[in-house]
Amino acid sequence: MPHRIQRITGIRGTMRWLLQTDRPAPPRSDEEIAAEVERNYRWNFSVNLLDTAGFMLGFSFISSTTIVPLFISKLTASPLPIGIAAVIAQSGWSLPQIFTANAVERLSRKKPVVVNLGLFAERLPLWILVIAPLIAVRAPTLALGIFLVTYAWFNLGAGVIATAWQDLLARCFPVDRRGRFFGTSMFVGTGLGMLGAAISAWFLKTFPFPTNFVYIFTIAAAGITISWIFLALTREPVQPVEAPRTTTRQFWAKLPDILRKDHNFRRFLIARSMLALGGMGTGFVTIAAVQRWQVSDSTVGIYTGVLLLGQTAGNLTFGFLADRFGHKLSLELGALVSFCAFLLAWLSPSAHWYYVVFAFMGVAIGAMIVSGILVIMEFSEPHRRPTYAGMANSSMGLVGIAAPLIGAWLAQSSFSWLFALSAFIYLLAFVALHWWVKEPRWA
Repeated sequence: MPHRIQRITGIRGTMRWLLQTDRPAPPRSDEEIAAEVERNYRWNFSVNLLDTAGFMLGFSFISSTTIVPLFISKLTASPLPIGIAAVIAQSGWSLPQIFTANAVERLSRKKPVVVNLGLFAERLPLWILVIAPLIAVRAPTLALGIFLVTYAWFNLGAGVIATAWQDLLARCFPVDRRGRFFGTSMFVGTGLGMLGAAISAWFLKTFPFPTNFVYIFTIAAAGITISWIFLALTREPVQPVEAPRTTTRQFWAKLPDILRKDHNFRRFLIARSMLALGGMGTGFVTIAAVQRWQVSDSTVGIYTGVLLLGQTAGNLTFGFLADRFGHKLSLELGALVSFCAFLLAWLSPSAHWYYVVFAFMGVAIGAMIVSGILVIMEFSEPHRRPTYAGMANSSMGLVGIAAPLIGAWLAQSSFSWLFALSAFIYLLAFVALHWWVKEPRWA
């Protein structure tokens, strides 16, 4: 028993040191905090833009829509692992957030969570991911297991720090400039991602399997690690904790009250869940193109570039649009574009139309990334942002678990039924957002 107590005490001490919870926040007025935000605005804009650029460059080499399904298809003919990877990609980031929200709300400093904890939770596993292609030929089953475990580690680790990261951005950027920052940084990031997609296509065409994926995954790990360096340079406007300390039981007991009292937020969660459910076919568009039209591996790399080109346009457009008109409009347009993408994937008469499908998917992703994240920050008071973000993103994560599995089940019998159902659900999501949910900035 004494050894167990010492071990627990040691773990808690390490976490306090890692998260800097033993450093009290200096008491400051709202005016002083606002002045610091303005003073560091350009610096934080620059370093966080570089963080996003490096992250997106690296992330393009492990695209969940193209590269990941292609790699898994080299290891097994079963669609189930592709569905599992899609579950990880769609829910890994969002699902853990409700479990960390209570702890994050009590922290006066969010940056140590994002930077210190994030190094081990999010960045490190990408280097282990490189092992999978190294052993892919000798032991494909083991390679698939290593890939799925480390891919889950990366996504779940990102989800653990996500509420702190979102709150950090909300602290550093005023509400009427968040869309501008996020849209611009994602514009630059996806532009570099397009370069990464071109390099991926070249590697896939030039080198045989699995050497091509060794290079691709190594570059992904390097790019995302470099982005962490810029993230660590963020100057956080540290703020005293306003939220009263609550136990885990008290925190969970308050969540139903929020849903009962905040009607607009409850309706938004339903509409947002529809958007997540509509994505059930996302991970299977690439596989449909390969099986229907026998497109080459290098063409899949080009699909990644087209996807990122659409996302680049969507990020910049929806970022500035949301600052002026609110994020709900951006999400509505994203739902409509997604409807068109899956309608076209369902009815396309040739492989050439898939370039348009991926372009539309990219535009929709731009809307979902920019406005899907930032709109949540406008539903609540500042000190409740982690709770609202956790509720919104974790509920989407629950749907994200079911959606790809439903997609995998439908894909076994018919890609057409899968894409038609996805298109229909996105249309329902647009109707719900447009006529049922109020823009929180004006509500």
